[in-house]
Amino acid sequence: MPYPFLSPIAPQAPAALLARARARARAPRVALVNAGAPHPLQGIREAADQGLAEPVLLGDRAKILATAEEIGWDISGLRLIDAPHESAAPEAARLAGLGEVDAVMKGQIHTSTFLKALLPSAAGLREPGTRAGHVFHITAPGSDRPLLLTDAALNVDPDVATRQACLAQAVALAQRLGVAHPKAGILAPTEDPIPSVPNTMEARAIADWAREALPDAIVEGPLALDLIFSEAAASAKGVTSRIAGDADIMVVPNITSGNALFKLMVLGMGCCAAGIVLGLKVPVLLTSRAQTAPARLASAALGAIMAP
Repeated sequence: MPYPFLSPIAPQAPAALLARARARARAPRVALVNAGAPHPLQGIREAADQGLAEPVLLGDRAKILATAEEIGWDISGLRLIDAPHESAAPEAARLAGLGEVDAVMKGQIHTSTFLKALLPSAAGLREPGTRAGHVFHITAPGSDRPLLLTDAALNVDPDVATRQACLAQAVALAQRLGVAHPKAGILAPTEDPIPSVPNTMEARAIADWAREALPDAIVEGPLALDLIFSEAAASAKGVTSRIAGDADIMVVPNITSGNALFKLMVLGMGCCAAGIVLGLKVPVLLTSRAQTAPARLASAALGAIMAP
């Protein structure tokens, strides 16, 4: 019997995101790292079929060819680079640095191994002093409106400066998606800044900073989850908020809370979550290995929108 909190709804890539990505003049060249597994290869196949990506396949050549045959895809016309095991991610970083690919996508590879090849300054994809951050573009079944969730996959216990950078990246992404004045809530257990609960004080500091640093955004914090999601909850608590029930962005205090929230929305609500790392020379498309082709397709669309 299925666990009662799991949703029977299969996630679907949001049509509005795909349409915006297709409006790009040409499909970006996307390096798929460790492409020799069905889920990632099928995802990049669908992206290519929909004009969202020009695949560059990296990994164990024999595995990639066998997997392509398994899913019935003729890849003879694609660029295929034999880079087995842990050599695939550094090769993708090299190609991105040379301008030979416009985005890098995670395939069948551990996140830590994947990012270790892309994030260090030696990889050449990050300007000195620049912070990288991860954003999930999450849509509920039947809706094209996203919630941008940061950071649920990269920064483990981010300080205030890192969360400020993540917020700025999410605002820029929201604006690329057509939201001129994004609304962002800084997640905390309560709306009251309390010295004994450090992330409430930090959330207030981030919101105060954003008033000058991000004048096109509407940022409030600290805000509890019910206030971010529900105008009725804010009214019941007597809280006046421009964010409540209308947030475009949520900034979480640490990876545990963000990762749990993302997985609950995917597994428990049937949401589609497209993942992207920003702050590098090219977007890095980062999804869970357990996610299926629609999430990878949505991630490819996000990459096409943010690619240089």
